[in-house]
Amino acid sequence: MSLISVSSPLILSPPTWVCRRIDSRVSLSATPVRSFTVAAKNLPSAIDGCSVLYGGACKFSSWFCGLKFWIPQNLDLGRVSRKREQGNDFRNAQIQDDDHSECAKSNLSHEQRVSEGASAISLPNDSAEGLKDTSSQHGETSLPNVQPSISTGIATAMESPSSFSAEGAPKTTPLHGGSSDPNGELNISTRTVASLESPSSLPKIRSSTVAAWKGGAPSLGIAVIGATGELARNKIFPALFALYYSGFLPENVSFFGYSRKTLTDEDLRSMIASTLTCRIDHQQNCGDKMDAFLSRTYYLNGGYDNKEGMSKLHARMELIEDEFKANRIFYLSVPQEALRDVATSLAVNAQTKKGWNRVIIEKPFGFNPVSSHQLTQSLLSTFQEDQLYRIDHLLGRNIIENLTVLRFSNLVFQPLWNRTYVRNIQIILSEDLAVQMQGRYSAEYGIIGDIIQSHILQTIALLAMEPPISLDGEDIRNEKAKVLRSIRKLEPSDVILGQYKASSEDKVHIYSDTLTPTFFAAALFIDNARWDGVPFLIKAGMGLIKHRVEIRIQFRHVPGNLYRDRIGHNSDLATNELILCDVPDEAILVRVNNKIPGLSLQLDASQLNLLYKDKYTAEIPDSYEHLLLDVIDGDNHLFMRSDELAAAWNILSPVLQEIDKKNIAPELYELGGRGPVGAFYLWAKHGVRWVED
Repeated sequence: MSLISVSSPLILSPPTWVCRRIDSRVSLSATPVRSFTVAAKNLPSAIDGCSVLYGGACKFSSWFCGLKFWIPQNLDLGRVSRKREQGNDFRNAQIQDDDHSECAKSNLSHEQRVSEGASAISLPNDSAEGLKDTSSQHGETSLPNVQPSISTGIATAMESPSSFSAEGAPKTTPLHGGSSDPNGELNISTRTVASLESPSSLPKIRSSTVAAWKGGAPSLGIAVIGATGELARNKIFPALFALYYSGFLPENVSFFGYSRKTLTDEDLRSMIASTLTCRIDHQQNCGDKMDAFLSRTYYLNGGYDNKEGMSKLHARMELIEDEFKANRIFYLSVPQEALRDVATSLAVNAQTKKGWNRVIIEKPFGFNPVSSHQLTQSLLSTFQEDQLYRIDHLLGRNIIENLTVLRFSNLVFQPLWNRTYVRNIQIILSEDLAVQMQGRYSAEYGIIGDIIQSHILQTIALLAMEPPISLDGEDIRNEKAKVLRSIRKLEPSDVILGQYKASSEDKVHIYSDTLTPTFFAAALFIDNARWDGVPFLIKAGMGLIKHRVEIRIQFRHVPGNLYRDRIGHNSDLATNELILCDVPDEAILVRVNNKIPGLSLQLDASQLNLLYKDKYTAEIPDSYEHLLLDVIDGDNHLFMRSDELAAAWNILSPVLQEIDKKNIAPELYELGGRGPVGAFYLWAKHGVRWVED
């Protein structure tokens, strides 16, 4: 591209649009006016490699007056900002009409001001070259019907020179790039000014791109890879619809399903429609919202060649996005063995260059330390770390998000959160028979890779970390990584593995021919100044007597307690505790000692109870909703970074090695029971009472 080189005056004869007011309406008529001359000595300095043509104030005011009103009357573009500017159109027309009539009176001062700001108006190089070629053949040229490719801010600038700075540069953002100005004015990239010469070159306007033009907001495309799987149908798409229904997704959002099955858009929509539900506490326009969501959902058969499939997905997403700025999220809901090939093909063939790309990876993140390291290296060879979101749906629970709130926003807890006052911390996650167990743990390490390696260790990291310098995701992850690196490697003597025993009549998956653990109990220690000597006791299992998820922070006994004789035989019952419950009912409990009413002086351990269902009426969203919204917002503090993942596997590596050598075997326990007996002894070994209720 080159600049216009003018050695002699260039004569342009554009049609000039004249505004006329008829019965309170504005009509436009194309009226030829005198040609105006742009002399080479008057050609201002170029901006972004483009020269600028300018002339008298009256001519430009008339020309742009017509341009401003031709656009909204002849194209759908006028609908973009109609609600916001409907009341301004006629008012602006009145002002322009008055200014046009008085143009001759202030021609000198007006033309001087226009000359000062004219350098801000530019034409693309290709358009300029076209004008140059035409002028060389005919000596003059006229512009065809103008397409809506020039920022509406230009016309405003021509009629309001005060919008330019003293140096002649506009105060708003540059025209190139199509960004919006601080006042929300519509700016369309001047790259499309080439359509001035060819009306057919203007792309078809879709509803998604019109929404993208409105305020300059980029579109968002969310692709679910493995869209026909159980996880996608029952969790991911319902979570996306819940966010869409509640207004947390941008208006110009599209959803794409990708798998190897031969389906159509309508097939996918029918498949997921039955899983979509509206908020119980809303229930407004549910049917309309559901129809709108499904109409934005598309399907692509990727076949068995992921490279070709991802190229097709990219083309389909670009078709919806058009040429405007677009962001993309890819949710990889695929088997672990296919993850590397899918991720590599995606990185090369499906990423957008018009915005950011983020990739969600479903656990497990490798089967063991070696496979996890290989997977991490493969991902980091094609993606940046900040693009990767390793998702664990259990970390999206409200109890996890509330950990840092309780710690860092309450003075009553903050000074007590250390080895001086905390006796032990217990993290309990038990699943009963009501939880679907069929084929849950197919890997050889069972519950260790599914629950312990991610959810349990991440919970400990949030509980034990130092205060971050901010709530930025990277600052929080930095502190979590420090804790994980400080956790002592597990000793096999501090670990109890279990496996439920069941008959075929129980209709559950049987691991009798493997050593796959379905129960894990352990005592972890953090070797730093804050937590030295404090046991973090873990108990996680499936097929137990009750479904229960809670965190118990048990404080030390009161030194020299004057009421120790009034407490009873078991002083542990009088220990202060902070209990965070998630299942069966979300609650925050604080156990304190108080006097029993009456004439005698007897103490009782009572609970101060904050039960969420009694305090709050709002529906608690699903954990996938929470985490998907975090990905959209770029908040990664609940997602494992690569160094956190490596540190977690390092903690568990001694136990995994013993399992590989078959030196440690799971203890059998009754399905629907309380778990292995060895776990009771492990608690007793560290001086902790096993609290079941």
